[in-house]
Amino acid sequence: MATAVLNRVGEIEVFRHSAGVIHKVVHLNVDDITQEESLIQPQPGGNCMNWVVGHLVCVYDKLLPLVGQTAVMEKGRLQRYDRGTPQLRDAAEALNLKELMTAFDEATARMDTGLQGLTFETLDGPAPFSPGNNPEETVRSLLNVIFFHQAYHAGQTGLLRRIAGKEGALR
Repeated sequence: MATAVLNRVGEIEVFRHSAGVIHKVVHLNVDDITQEESLIQPQPGGNCMNWVVGHLVCVYDKLLPLVGQTAVMEKGRLQRYDRGTPQLRDAAEALNLKELMTAFDEATARMDTGLQGLTFETLDGPAPFSPGNNPEETVRSLLNVIFFHQAYHAGQTGLLRRIAGKEGALR
């Protein structure tokens, strides 16, 4: 049993570390970006930084109840940033980037708190949803997918920073 507890703690620490690195990378890339710069569209396609940051918050908000935490934004507020929505081209549809970053900070903190409370049984249990429609998705496998997803989009913020005319933030 002691080995199982150590393995769970190790897994949880990996998830927490991943969330922390993602948080840091997003901040490095976004902190000096203006609202207008956050709306610059990459060409020939893709979404702007504002959408990417909102999407990161949207995904965490959907996952937070799984780790015993509440969403940071009121229901429906992030609908424009959900998976599969069209490119964000109208500035009137965009939430303020600073508000999104504040929500991202809070969502990351809640995720960290929630991860600390996960049990081995919870990790092994069935996930309430599966982005890949995997009928055997567990909480553990879903967390792996979500943290890969968040890291993928965190990397996009670096490219979008360059498209906005800023120097790279990671050195």
